[in-house]
Amino acid sequence: MDSRSLDVPGAAGLDAAKVTDYNSWGRYPQVKHQAVHRPSWPDQLPELLQTAPRGSTLPYGLGRSYGDTCLNEGRDLIDCSRLDRFLAFDPEQGRIRCEAGVSLAQILELAIPRGWFLPVTPGTKFVTVGGAIANDVHGKNHHRSGTFGHHLSRLALLRSDRGLLLCTPEQNPGLFRATIAGLGLTGVIAWAEFQLRRIPSSWLQVETVAFRSLEQFLALTAESDAQFEYTVAWIDCFSGPHLRGIFFRGNHASAADLQLASASGPGVPFPLPEWLLNRFTMRWFNAAYFHKHALRRGRSLVSYEPFFYPLDSVRKWNLIYGKSGFLQYQCVIPEAAASAFQQLLSLISDSQMGSFLGVAKRFGSVPPAGMLSFPRPGLTFALDFPMRGERTLRLMQALDRVVLESGGALYPAKDARMSSQMFQRSFPEWRAFLPYVDPKLSSSFWRRVTSE
Repeated sequence: MDSRSLDVPGAAGLDAAKVTDYNSWGRYPQVKHQAVHRPSWPDQLPELLQTAPRGSTLPYGLGRSYGDTCLNEGRDLIDCSRLDRFLAFDPEQGRIRCEAGVSLAQILELAIPRGWFLPVTPGTKFVTVGGAIANDVHGKNHHRSGTFGHHLSRLALLRSDRGLLLCTPEQNPGLFRATIAGLGLTGVIAWAEFQLRRIPSSWLQVETVAFRSLEQFLALTAESDAQFEYTVAWIDCFSGPHLRGIFFRGNHASAADLQLASASGPGVPFPLPEWLLNRFTMRWFNAAYFHKHALRRGRSLVSYEPFFYPLDSVRKWNLIYGKSGFLQYQCVIPEAAASAFQQLLSLISDSQMGSFLGVAKRFGSVPPAGMLSFPRPGLTFALDFPMRGERTLRLMQALDRVVLESGGALYPAKDARMSSQMFQRSFPEWRAFLPYVDPKLSSSFWRRVTSE
């Protein structure tokens, strides 16, 4: 691969400050950290790790995790967003090596003009490569391509006890697999190398199909997974046990199909009043969204940004949920227990605390890339809930019981309150993961879910 050397300055003058506003995207919980360090060069990292007390610090990217996996209340953070350099790129083979602070948005700017795209992308491009690895993100093509970790060839991991280690499926394989979905706890990722995917264009031919039952959703999924690279469904969380929604499926368009288009959207400059987020406005929105798309069945040419990142065009959209923030609930249910899916929707509909944005998908059967990887065969859905105190937490505890009974799991990257029992049953390999945790690293999430 083409590469360039970097003139790296010494580690003098580490940028550290008292910071109170490093939060997650859900803005719940809001915590204070002891200090946040902002290294600009990789050779500043060893000093930070070596001088840190045991269990005192945590790497932080762009803060797009929804709960507290990226938080370290009362302790330190290492803000890695300045470690954002490309180290090598092979435009013929689509291999890329970069520092962990590089964002998916930066990669897209480099790759798309050269005919390449991310192998897997979550619903936002404002995620660092380190964060994509640490949470082993998935996307609309899981049934074809698995998770981000499946396309990772090697990474350099800095540990407080062993220094800089090269990790691949053959070299330090245990640490490699632990770091994928390792929640930033196995060390600080210095750089990573992964494979992009070749595309004919960044536009997509997208088809929308309305469905009015779980059976129709499952039939659409089975039909679409065989023909389409990307599949996902929006669900009306106020429809009760009789599931309804809009199924989206698409493939990259050929060059002959291209047309000029653009996507943009307004910003949200301040938190909206919480009274706007009531059951009447949300029920109205869900009904209007369903009927609008149900009347427009057919194919359309869509740019990659509104298809993959519909909310990125709304700056600070997390402020829509008010000053108390919001919680996202993402679970996976074995397909054999599909009735549990309807139980969850009934609980949500009865609670009158539904969501504007509910998405559902069937995961493929690709084996997990990491010890704590969330995707597994089954049905997954994700909903946002404005934080309304105990009322919201009681609803989520009721949802937890259904997920546990079905043999399902919750996604740590979206969580701010699951119990240790819920985590440990969701991820049976968590004890095997413990030896790989760097002794200097910890997080609010990890302390909560490993307490017994």
